[in-house]
Amino acid sequence: MKISLILLLLIIPGSFSIAYGHTVDAVGEYRVEIGWMNEPVVSGETNAIEFYVSPMVPCPEIPEPIKCAESQEFKNGVEGLKKTVKMQLIYKDESITLPLAPDHNIPGKYYAFVNPTVSGFYQANMLGTIEETPISLSMHPPKVAERSYIEFPEPSDITVQQMIDGHTALIEDIGDLKDSVNMLEQSNQQTDVGYVGIGVGIIGIAIAVVALAKSKKN
Repeated sequence: MKISLILLLLIIPGSFSIAYGHTVDAVGEYRVEIGWMNEPVVSGETNAIEFYVSPMVPCPEIPEPIKCAESQEFKNGVEGLKKTVKMQLIYKDESITLPLAPDHNIPGKYYAFVNPTVSGFYQANMLGTIEETPISLSMHPPKVAERSYIEFPEPSDITVQQMIDGHTALIEDIGDLKDSVNMLEQSNQQTDVGYVGIGVGIIGIAIAVVALAKSKKN
């Protein structure tokens, strides 16, 4: 019993991987589906809305078309919609019309590439014709999260500032070491001790320069 349950849990996620986080609807005799290509989707990153179109098998026992579509999986995708269907993406009072790019490996799957610059809910209006069936459908992909949702341990702008501060500190340390060397050269210490001090100072400068170069490289 336990082995069967484990196998079931392993099989189920794979079976529904395409539909995860996607929205399904019906247009005439077709099943349509949209969702983000990369999830979780965050603002400020190039992404794409995936659009699937396939024939819908009749559901006499399910009167609502959308429920019928949701009960089925994407298969036998409809090709040739690149020129007949477009996506109007809307965020509040702003909109953009995006062309569809077909997936060359999965017939009936298309992409509308976009970089959502702000977080929130977007509306995707699918406009045109699927073969001979008109489509004018509003769909809602999952919410776009704020970029800081996946930044770790701190937002990238703070990290950049920390790098700048680190470089500044290294440069100041090099300046201090140079001043120390100059003071040793001008001191009235014994010659041998003076040379030793200068040597230590030069080694310190060399170490600081190497550290600075490594930090810039990183």
